Amino acid sequence: MPRRTATMLASLLMLIAFLCAGVLIPVPYSEMSPGPTVNTLGDHGGEPVLQISGRKTYPTTGHLNMTTVRVTGSQYRMNMVEAVYGWLTHDKLVVPHSTLYPDDKTPDQLNQETAEEFSQSQESAKVAALKQLDIPVGTRVVVASVVKASPAEGLLHAGDVIKSVDGTEVGQPGDVAKLVTKHKPGQKVAFRVVPAKEAAAAEKEKRQPKTEETVTLVTREAPGDKRAVVGIQAGTAHTFPFPINIKLADVGGPSAGLMFALGIVDKLTPDNIADGRFIAGTGTIDDSGKVGPIGGIEMKTVGARNKGAEYFLTPKDNCAAAAKDTPKGLTLVKVDTIGDALKSLEKIKKGDAAGLPRCTTGK
Repeated sequence: MPRRTATMLASLLMLIAFLCAGVLIPVPYSEMSPGPTVNTLGDHGGEPVLQISGRKTYPTTGHLNMTTVRVTGSQYRMNMVEAVYGWLTHDKLVVPHSTLYPDDKTPDQLNQETAEEFSQSQESAKVAALKQLDIPVGTRVVVASVVKASPAEGLLHAGDVIKSVDGTEVGQPGDVAKLVTKHKPGQKVAFRVVPAKEAAAAEKEKRQPKTEETVTLVTREAPGDKRAVVGIQAGTAHTFPFPINIKLADVGGPSAGLMFALGIVDKLTPDNIADGRFIAGTGTIDDSGKVGPIGGIEMKTVGARNKGAEYFLTPKDNCAAAAKDTPKGLTLVKVDTIGDALKSLEKIKKGDAAGLPRCTTGK
């Protein structure tokens, strides 16, 4: 066999071996890509995303779209060819697998976390929107979760409203821990609570709870230190003056909070803040209206622009990353609070694009 032919054959065999290895050998990476984007002012699955009753609502036009990111599954392992292709394309992002799926959590735990985050984002969006409109919202301290095999298991339940601890009224979740840790492990602590079922019934019927109970627990030592604990996580729940329901399944995580809140404000005011324009965005939101950063911002801007968005409301702390590769035709608007977002939407409505706070690579 001529030397040239042998060299070409050897090179071909090496190339085939390399390609086979690239396809067959898994690498510890996952892929992110643009996911669905949904108009919070519109319908999804045949019903309105935002459903408000018992309060006057106003017609809206345009889009206030929440955005998502699609990721490869927790059990899926990319191969080298897929990873390289993902690194080279504009509309995909390859990240270490552990970034999306930490080794210390099971897929079921991660799914539960994202579902809880999504539920909490809806709650906070409603609170932030109503506070922005100066509509009173009731707040109460509740049992958010109960640790298995703890002193509280079977005696306190998620959703119980905590009125007082050892006779001292509580106004925020942190008060509960402060009062419990005044004890030594092994001592008794008394919780005055409204049972979860009674609290839910009272809220539904718009009345004061009829039943309160005193539950006495024996504290124990916290794992790893000597603090007294009873095995609960305290949180907050809210009572709203009228029903607001957010109907959107198959979405997890907290990143739609800002857009839900803006959609609620738009429906409850005559201003028509979207004003026929296609505006998208992302960001967590807390009860006070503070907007927080999210993951996958680069993929969300691509997905928004692909659907036709002209403006993208971007959390302040995501601005630098988003501005590094902004899709052509999309204006990134920096927001830090729901108030910031509403001011920018008003500028857009008036055609004052030059006055918008823009995202830059520096901040």
